[in-house]
Amino acid sequence: MSGITRRQFHQMVALGAAPLFVPASVLGNQARAPASERITLGVIGVGTQGRGLTAGFLGMKDVQVLAVCDVDTNRREYARKMVDDRYAAQVKSGQYKACTAHNDFRELLARKDLDAVVIATPDHWHAIPVLEACKAGKDIYCEKPLSLTIHEARLMLEAVRKYGRVFQTGSQQRSSREFWIACGLVRAGRIGSLKEVHVNVGGPSRPCDLPEEPLEPGLDWDRWLGPAPQRPYHSVLSPRGVHKHFPAWRNYKEYSGGMMTDWGAHHFDIAQWGIGADESGPVEIVPPPVPWPKTEKGVRFVYANGVVVVHSSEYAPGRPVNGVAFLGSEGKIFVNRGYLASEPAELIKTPDVEKIITLPRSTNHLRNWIDCIKSRTRPICDVEIGARSVTVCHLGNLAYWHHRKLRWNPKTWQFEGDSEANAWLDRTRRDTYQLPQI
Repeated sequence: MSGITRRQFHQMVALGAAPLFVPASVLGNQARAPASERITLGVIGVGTQGRGLTAGFLGMKDVQVLAVCDVDTNRREYARKMVDDRYAAQVKSGQYKACTAHNDFRELLARKDLDAVVIATPDHWHAIPVLEACKAGKDIYCEKPLSLTIHEARLMLEAVRKYGRVFQTGSQQRSSREFWIACGLVRAGRIGSLKEVHVNVGGPSRPCDLPEEPLEPGLDWDRWLGPAPQRPYHSVLSPRGVHKHFPAWRNYKEYSGGMMTDWGAHHFDIAQWGIGADESGPVEIVPPPVPWPKTEKGVRFVYANGVVVVHSSEYAPGRPVNGVAFLGSEGKIFVNRGYLASEPAELIKTPDVEKIITLPRSTNHLRNWIDCIKSRTRPICDVEIGARSVTVCHLGNLAYWHHRKLRWNPKTWQFEGDSEANAWLDRTRRDTYQLPQI
């Protein structure tokens, strides 16, 4: 491999003949050790979720976190100290560089010694750093829900494919045994012909109406807003200090799609996996008779094979909580985090249940991404999976918000013969925060 050039490597990738392990010099990091020895990371967004992900990677011997980025000074410096404390001995001995902290993610992406980035910003700040990271030659782990709009989801997919990046969507249920078994049994036909899938998550987001509060010192509020409309600061959106909860910006339309995209990006993703629609989606979306916000449940997604996914109030008898129910002609399977049940009960109790399943398997979502960076293969929740699943959530929100039946073409990523609905595929952005060209 010592004589291979970067151009020759990308030609091999295009032909499907890429080597299992690739020298870092081929990937544009001539000064670094081989990628099979250590993957270097930068983390963009170190709030509650970002710090949790950082801690996960700090525990891996073949991974080094080199940089963190956040628009809040307190969170940024807390994360830098967290990394430096973990690597104190290696930094002191000269084996590792000290962690750097950045307010502008573009400074982090400009580092030539970074192999990959983790993006854990609010949803309205996913697309721009993902696209810029692709252009900078970084592999990417991006939190779910993948995008704020359908257009962003499609553009991220196109960019990842164009630049040949290894991309993991943070829908970690793809790496959990109970969801793998549930979807695997459904795909193996163990409940007969799949008829309906019931997904129980919360409803859409609403326009932000929070009053003004005194600005948090050390917070770059304009950069936090980014492409979103200008508005005064409120601590519900960006909490003061180093917080340990998940902020409620996800409830507001300017920044997220509510629980429909937050929990929906998990459970509609499982519905898509069980249906076998990782590269597709519904063809018709039907709102409930009672318009939103008087009701936040009831939208129906119709797939080309006749399967109907229902945004439902329940997923299993007596369990009115988040979860997914697969209803077939010969049985039912109910699944949630740490919960797996079926009717009849013996469906999931077959001694050789794992031998029946042919779906790809991951037991650690973060580790799966790192291993795929080394092998240059697609992770368990590749960018298209994330893009397709969040699109289902966005389609549901559009049906609720506009109380209209929609005809969707998953191949063209367009509404069929509906110029009004096609105008909803994206949103306007503030002048200095436009999507980059790919």
